Amino acid sequence: MREMTCLECPRGCQLSIDEQSLEVTGNNCPKGEAFARAELTNPMRVLTTTAVIESDTDDMIPVRTKDPIPKNSMFTAMRFIKTLRAKAPINTGDIIIEDLVGTGVPLIATKSIKK
Repeated sequence: MREMTCLECPRGCQLSIDEQSLEVTGNNCPKGEAFARAELTNPMRVLTTTAVIESDTDDMIPVRTKDPIPKNSMFTAMRFIKTLRAKAPINTGDIIIEDLVGTGVPLIATKSIKK
């Protein structure tokens, strides 16, 4: 049996998951069951970090994945982002990389930098 706190809503249900049958208890809504199963089979996370930008005003730009990526891809993604050199101008929501390390998920800017 594995224990975890559900992160799908502010309620924070304490979940118990049978790792063999994937039976979930302790959830107060269907989201908790889906969350627990996903955490055991394929955990996903949104990656939020900064990247280097060539600009007159800033050295770094905040970025994040548009959608969650597999948790086991996080370190590979961070190593890749460390090599990026974005160029201003960039607007909030602009795609910096279309497909971050083969995840199919874009990396987007979360701040506008004009020059």
